[in-house]
Amino acid sequence: MLHKISQIWKAKDLRKNILFVLFMLAIFRFAAHIPIPGVDVVALKEFFGSNQILGLLNMFSGGGMENFSIVMMGVAPYITASIIFQLLAMIIPAMEEMQKEESGRQKINMYTRYLTVPLAIMQSYAMISLLRNSSFQILGDISTINLASMIITITAGTVFLMWIGELISEKNVGNGISIMIFAGIIAGLPSAVQQIAVTFDSSQLFTVLGFVAIALVTVVGVVIITEGQRNIPVSYAKQVRGNRVYGGTNTHLPLRVNMAGVIPIIFAVSVVMFPPMIAQFFAQAKSAWITNSAQWVIATFNNQLVYGILYFVLVFAFTYFYTEVIFHPERIAENLQKQGAFIPGIRPGKHTEEYLAKTTYKVIFVGALFLSLIAILPLIMRYFTGIQALAIGGTSLLIVVAVVIEIVKQVESQLTMREYEGG
Repeated sequence: MLHKISQIWKAKDLRKNILFVLFMLAIFRFAAHIPIPGVDVVALKEFFGSNQILGLLNMFSGGGMENFSIVMMGVAPYITASIIFQLLAMIIPAMEEMQKEESGRQKINMYTRYLTVPLAIMQSYAMISLLRNSSFQILGDISTINLASMIITITAGTVFLMWIGELISEKNVGNGISIMIFAGIIAGLPSAVQQIAVTFDSSQLFTVLGFVAIALVTVVGVVIITEGQRNIPVSYAKQVRGNRVYGGTNTHLPLRVNMAGVIPIIFAVSVVMFPPMIAQFFAQAKSAWITNSAQWVIATFNNQLVYGILYFVLVFAFTYFYTEVIFHPERIAENLQKQGAFIPGIRPGKHTEEYLAKTTYKVIFVGALFLSLIAILPLIMRYFTGIQALAIGGTSLLIVVAVVIEIVKQVESQLTMREYEGG
């Protein structure tokens, strides 16, 4: 480990990239502590502590929402915009073709940024409305000018974080959005440990030990699932060129158990937050049936059982969905056929494509089930212990471990590349 750190420090450009990422994260954490005036912070923290969904969203914003900071929405609007365009790419053939080309992907990224702005405006207004209408007296009377300035500030904060995330991604030490969520989770751990230490008594010893044991088992499970893969044997046909024989080698095609990483959970959080956010617009409507419908939606999503089932199903579905987006059996089958490679016992072409698709769906089932169970682990723990466990819950641990693994792999790949170049 010390040898790797020494290698990283000696690689000047890699060292600069890592220091740049750390600097960007420091700016993000600084912005998360710049509050918007006119908020009862104590009442705000109590409100988030009493709401599972908002507590989870607060975790993804790095605590910025709990502080009512200028970056309180985090990157949630950007993630929602990404989901919308990925869904459209599966429905609209023209957008699917765009995703196959670099210029097309750049256009889709540009459209995603544009869509982030109106989504940030809408979500920030919904969140402010939610806080104004809560029974905790978080916000007093807000004038129209103050409301507009709040929305503009929060939207600008989201765009700012989106920009920082893209700058981090360009440094090739991990995905910028995932790293910022990771930093937000890590930033919340000291306060969570402090809270446990302050309120600890001897009767809670076995409960705390149980949490630690579950956390360790979860970390081991995350590593196993993240690194787990099924190797599909691939053989290359022998080719005779002149007096030389090429090919005839055997290798394998790895199919990862969890190809989607933490993206399904991030997507699911954004989707599960959207209906209650929209319902806030109509909670004070003049029409009685609209108001009742909006309040029913809010109450339904605050129900722990409904929330848990919906969250489980969404994570499971998004795991398959995102795997469908990033894994293309037809392209792999086509490339294997062009290279003179084949899977033993499977005919090249369409049969290989069908075999890969069928095998992938079976392998992904384990990953999807694991992600879904990890996602609702805090709810299960809260049901049996009565303790809110977001800070050390399954979702948090999954994101932390997965992001660390991704960073380590990207850094190691860059070090390996430099060794080859040096050789």
